[in-house]
Amino acid sequence: MSLSFYVHSKSIRKRFHCERIPLGFDSVNVNPVNECGSGEQNGGGLEDGALPLSDAVTNGKKKVLILMSDTGGGHRASAEAIKWAFNEKFGDEYEVFVTDLWTDHTPWPFNQLPRSYNFLVKHGSLWRMTYYASAPRVVHQSNFAATSTFIAREVAKGLMKYQPDIIISVHPLMQHVPLRVLRSKGLLDKIVFTTVVTDLSTCHPTWFHKLVTRCYCPTEEVAKRASKAGLQSPQIKVYGLPVRPSFVKPVRPKVELRKELGMDEDLPAVLLMGGGEGMGPIEATAKALGNALYDENLGQPIGQVLVICGRNKKLASKLLSAEWKIPVQVKGFVTKMEECMGACDCIITKAGPGTIAEAMIRGLPIILNDYIAGQEVGNVPYVVENGCGKFSKSPKEIANIVGQWFGPKAHELKAMSQNTLRLARPDSVFKIVQDLHELVKQRSLTMQYSAST
Repeated sequence: MSLSFYVHSKSIRKRFHCERIPLGFDSVNVNPVNECGSGEQNGGGLEDGALPLSDAVTNGKKKVLILMSDTGGGHRASAEAIKWAFNEKFGDEYEVFVTDLWTDHTPWPFNQLPRSYNFLVKHGSLWRMTYYASAPRVVHQSNFAATSTFIAREVAKGLMKYQPDIIISVHPLMQHVPLRVLRSKGLLDKIVFTTVVTDLSTCHPTWFHKLVTRCYCPTEEVAKRASKAGLQSPQIKVYGLPVRPSFVKPVRPKVELRKELGMDEDLPAVLLMGGGEGMGPIEATAKALGNALYDENLGQPIGQVLVICGRNKKLASKLLSAEWKIPVQVKGFVTKMEECMGACDCIITKAGPGTIAEAMIRGLPIILNDYIAGQEVGNVPYVVENGCGKFSKSPKEIANIVGQWFGPKAHELKAMSQNTLRLARPDSVFKIVQDLHELVKQRSLTMQYSAST
């Protein structure tokens, strides 16, 4: 992703004055430093100035700072999953903070990143151009270097607010600038900086930085990309994609879930999703399913549909008022997606990595009906080539596939369900936090040894 796309250079003027900063994280006992200047040796534009230490981080607990951005729901979901796992596994030993670094700790126009992303994605050709044009290392490294000139001081303030022992990035734009700041202040050997990649296959090169302590990859394909980007084998771990805590816990019986959702307890069910905003050809697909899942010869349905419309109230109202020959349940925005998936036998969705990972944990064969250019392109072959589902943008073709799965090709549905369970990694988030815990212990022992010699 090209940061230069978001920056209107005439709106920003570099400040040339210098003040003094006591830049040091209390949790790692770093002495204040007095540096003045700009460029690479000073964090790329990091100015010195008095920065107060946060009162919230002096309680003796280890501090974890997770850097994310609301450019799509997956980054926050992974961040919250990691936060939950730390609390579940280590209790009060760690204090975990989640922050949108760009929105919360940078000035305009950099703090408009989520809004800019949403605009670009809605205009696919613009996003495609931005994604691929910024992929070459020489391009995005130059962009980050220029960006650091304007925001390094604000980023340093944001990091000092939490005084972390561990920094975890779950976003491709959360490595380069923070690492430049930490390196300029000599903190790289005192703070564990890690990346948790939240793309399953194709992923932007900005995910990978050679200075990270660890890069957690969801798949072997991503691990190969990390290695190609210059990361060494000890830096790379393949644990899977961290998903919402509710998917880590055992699922309740399908009959029980269907009863609660108002569904038929016996008919096979397909889950039709349009994301949080209820986007895509949901209405056309639902109507096609209504025809494909009704046996005209028998005069009865062979399946049912659970439609999630998200915040699209207009869509929900239209589907609720329609007449159906098969059982159709229409829901708005839901918070218990694990129960919706647990009540169904397959899913129709766009190629978002989080939804794919969660569907696999629930053993649901997946029909992908769309993808975002760039980061989601590779998710289609990942699902199809692993025998976990199919891809089609045609509502009629999608409905026919489901009709076959609920009829003469039930064996194919069963085989795909087994394949999804084989690829599922429900314990990934626990493996990640356990490894982070070990890294912190190793770093602490190293620092104690260095202090005694």
